[in-house]
Amino acid sequence: MNTINKDGTKRTLHNRHVQMIAIGGTIGTGLFLGAGNSIAKTGPSIIIVYAVLGLFFFLMMRAIGEMLYASPEEHTFVAFITKYLGIGPGVFAAWSYWLGLIFLAMAELTAISTYVQYWFPTWNTSLIQIIFLIILGAVNLIAAKIFGEAEFWFAMIKIIAIIALIAVGLMMIFTGFKDTSGVQASFGNIFHKFQMFPNGITSFIAAFPMVFFAFQGIEFVSITIGETENPRKVLPKAVNQTIYRILIFYIGAMLIIMSINPWREINPAQSPFVQVFKLAGLPAAAAVINFVVLTSAASALNSAIFSAGRHLYTLSMESEAAMMKPFRHISKTGVPSGGILLSVALMFISPIISAIPQITSAFEFVTSVSSDLYILVYGLAMLAHRQYKKSQDFMSTGFLMPAYKITSPATIVFFAVIFISLFFNPGSIVPAIGAIIWCIIFGGATWLRYRKTPAAVVKEK
Repeated sequence: MNTINKDGTKRTLHNRHVQMIAIGGTIGTGLFLGAGNSIAKTGPSIIIVYAVLGLFFFLMMRAIGEMLYASPEEHTFVAFITKYLGIGPGVFAAWSYWLGLIFLAMAELTAISTYVQYWFPTWNTSLIQIIFLIILGAVNLIAAKIFGEAEFWFAMIKIIAIIALIAVGLMMIFTGFKDTSGVQASFGNIFHKFQMFPNGITSFIAAFPMVFFAFQGIEFVSITIGETENPRKVLPKAVNQTIYRILIFYIGAMLIIMSINPWREINPAQSPFVQVFKLAGLPAAAAVINFVVLTSAASALNSAIFSAGRHLYTLSMESEAAMMKPFRHISKTGVPSGGILLSVALMFISPIISAIPQITSAFEFVTSVSSDLYILVYGLAMLAHRQYKKSQDFMSTGFLMPAYKITSPATIVFFAVIFISLFFNPGSIVPAIGAIIWCIIFGGATWLRYRKTPAAVVKEK
């Protein structure tokens, strides 16, 4: 039986949906397609990059999870920024995160059109993007449960692909497989002539933003809690399992890839998954993996639409502006239809960006913009968590962030370092400068507008 929230949204997602949405948010285009580029930049040291980022994303999720466990009725973790830091930071974070989701969706749309053109090279890029937006927009408008089912199967395809890679890779390693040049598959390939920074420290640092994008969306599991039947039962398991998925799926896949194919021979422009399956003698490897990365991008787009619609709904509920009224509408199926429709409409800007000649890589541009905005919001979420600890809402018996006094400041500093690392990648410099301008103009405006309105619930214990 479905539970209906006070605002009309329905708790129709089950534990299996939330678990798969958590996996779907963790695994994306950054692994299936971007892994080759990351390996080419750093070599085996990419394992360190993934491990470090995985650890800090896990800590961030524990901080968000602690607040959601205390207040599972919240539709989005961004609401805690308003609750504990004040209206000004909350408005800035909410709009920044919503825009970040729009750009994230655009990035996946750009990737989707590329994957579809593998089979249909003459198809128009804009037409492909429009078709996918209409289909997935409709899926999100029907009901949250339909979204959950779609994401469940999207995530299942990704998991099967990664497990298949690891299984085939292990078989090749333990049977002494040799490629056409005589190189034998072995774990020793990872450490052969190992160098920490084979392409220099700058390339190593530049890999961090790329891997950061791969992890973006990991917090989508928190968005689903408001529509889950037993949030306090489901949340701890979903968050804690994140670190195991990172270790198995990301690091495990990387280890297998570099064991089969010495990292210096990996083509950065091609999916390393395709390269491994081709070496294994699977004739249809390219087509199979293209299908997997297509579903991966569609999954990320599906999640971005789901999340963006609910964030805009929350923004409309917190705003007194008449123009926000249409986005407060909850459909008969229990979804914020107004918020979903506007979010999808703005995503149609993607084909326009792709057509701008000054932007050499539309995908890199929109992913950088999205990452910049995400970093700002993640940092504010961590600051909100620190204020939550001082509030009357704090649950000493709740789902606590481990070693908070050390891990909390360390995570905040880490996100600041990631933002600085953006300037080591030429394609990310303009979006990074844009994020700074956004902070100064919009952040300054919201601070001036709400500076005398403190966070109402923060009371010293």
